[in-house]
Amino acid sequence: MSIKDKVIAIIAEQAVLEPSDVTMDSTLEDLGIDSLGLVESIFAIEEAFDISVPFNANDPSESDFDISSVSSIIAGIEKLVAEQA
Repeated sequence: MSIKDKVIAIIAEQAVLEPSDVTMDSTLEDLGIDSLGLVESIFAIEEAFDISVPFNANDPSESDFDISSVSSIIAGIEKLVAEQA
């Protein structure tokens, strides 16, 4: 399973949707994921890829991690996984 597919599966699970319902342009808001769901998604992603996501749940705008869309989240995860390798 690719990084993209795995991230989409995690996000879909949080949103209680099918992975096919999650598009690259979707925002977490579009998918009905609230701040708690976002934090749970980040934890699930960190666990799945054994990485640490530079995300500040208390102040998301101050984070170095772009959560504006599914595609930006995937790009960020791919970068973190590549840096760790």
